[in-house]
Amino acid sequence: MRYCVKESCVGCGLCVATCPEGFFMNENGSAQAVDGPVEPAWEASAREAMDSCPVGAIEEA
Repeated sequence: MRYCVKESCVGCGLCVATCPEGFFMNENGSAQAVDGPVEPAWEASAREAMDSCPVGAIEEA
């Protein structure tokens, strides 16, 4: 599954803490999804990151 982080991201870093294999903080201080699909082994934590986002900025791409 692929994910994307919308511009509404507030840069809290929760997604990176939950799934560092799927998300990272960019140079602007916002989260960004890795390029390409998340590995199957990390899919559950990537979905948890999406579901836990306090502003709903992560969606499936």
